[in-house]
Amino acid sequence: MHKESKNILNSLPAIISNTFPIPAKYKSKLPSNIAELSRLLTNKRGERSLSYLTRPNYLSAYLHYFLPWNIYRLCLLLPALDINLSRDDTITDLGCGPLTFTSALWISRPEFRNLPLEINCIDRSGPVLDAGKKFFNALSSNAANSSAVKNECSWKINLIKEDIDIRKFKKSAHQKRKQAALVCSVNMFNEIYENIPHNNREGLRLMAEKASIYMGSEALPNASILTVEPGVPQSGKFISLLRDEFIKLNRLPSSPCTHTEPCPFINKTANTIRGRNWIDTKKRWCHFAFEAYDAPKELHRLSAAAKLPKDRLVFSYLLTGKHESGGARIISDAFPLPDNLYGRYGCSENGLILVTGNRDKIEELNSLSHVPKNKLVEFSANNQYDKKSGALKKGVK
Repeated sequence: MHKESKNILNSLPAIISNTFPIPAKYKSKLPSNIAELSRLLTNKRGERSLSYLTRPNYLSAYLHYFLPWNIYRLCLLLPALDINLSRDDTITDLGCGPLTFTSALWISRPEFRNLPLEINCIDRSGPVLDAGKKFFNALSSNAANSSAVKNECSWKINLIKEDIDIRKFKKSAHQKRKQAALVCSVNMFNEIYENIPHNNREGLRLMAEKASIYMGSEALPNASILTVEPGVPQSGKFISLLRDEFIKLNRLPSSPCTHTEPCPFINKTANTIRGRNWIDTKKRWCHFAFEAYDAPKELHRLSAAAKLPKDRLVFSYLLTGKHESGGARIISDAFPLPDNLYGRYGCSENGLILVTGNRDKIEELNSLSHVPKNKLVEFSANNQYDKKSGALKKGVK
């Protein structure tokens, strides 16, 4: 991560505390409010109303805890993505919350800060939108005042209060707005597909189909479309199905996929027929994990107080746009192998592969790394597959 971006991230808790001060008599309740909101977002989600963030205690917990953690997570992802924006381009952020993506893009991609951009920030909650705009203004002003940023922000931000329900989406009746060069959605679709039974693949596929059409309708033909979801099994399945639906619309995957072959996480029959290595979805799903040890200390303190320790941050994501085929995407941590070798699993046009090499070579990579095809070495036929996983083995130069 860029040093400047890291410094701004470390300042987030202080900026949030100054922008959204909590009266002293309520500060002690913040950890318990965070814990309760976490339960509503996970195992108690059936008790959550659509307007849960309009409640002051939950909104405060979200702003002080979930907002900075979500920004930090996005700042791990965004620098690795091939996102190209030009002067006067439009970005449309669906289900934007308190401008989480906009803030993360501003922090992690400094080359865009002075580029005149128009950003449509769309959410169903007016108070959340207002809080997000207030936070973003404080974030950009604080950085400018501290000389971390040379010029003021050149972005025009439009707050749009709108309920996005893809289940009722009809393209013919869709509200028309300027199509965007980048359409994104972060942690929005899980609020819908979390209610679909995990064994109802067709229901999940139909939702992915509607999501692809909806997001595509907001995007220019050559636009990038980014979807980021929690790194849990149902999210991984949704992302894999969404990939298939976007390919049908001729919107090809840019990342994490290095190919347009059937996704090895969900297409067992297709992969078997093609001789590709299918990935056992009972054990694995499409997601990426990063250690969170260098996140701001105040966030770790709040996590401990709320009894929600965060050692790792996980997410599933898909970016469509410019497609460059070949190679492998690393999808695991490093682990030791026999003969003093180390390995990481990767996803490729061959399905699941095991990328091996000496420890230094493997530890240079991380979850998300792209290993070009010309950097991968074929093994001899009698040593071609890993005995434990069945994955095709490839060496790394």
